[in-house]
Amino acid sequence: MLPLVFVFCFGVLNFAAHKAVIDSGRPMLAQVPWFFQSLGGRLSLVVEFVMLVGAMIMAAHGSNGWAWTYAFYTGLNGVSAWLIFSGRL
Repeated sequence: MLPLVFVFCFGVLNFAAHKAVIDSGRPMLAQVPWFFQSLGGRLSLVVEFVMLVGAMIMAAHGSNGWAWTYAFYTGLNGVSAWLIFSGRL
């Protein structure tokens, strides 16, 4: 049960970082592929949701490896968001 709670909390962090990057209006976002720009960038949030649901399903079935993988993914998202907001990208 604990890995499921952690994956959910990581998902909240991922959505917050993802939404903040979408709403930032940085010039770099104009360079992403067209299919991620559809629906005002909301399609990428759908992809994020599907990944979260998949990780939660796997964690609920006892696969701790998926929880660790999603934690690593959250770390990469955090670093990416920091790079974008700090102007390094």
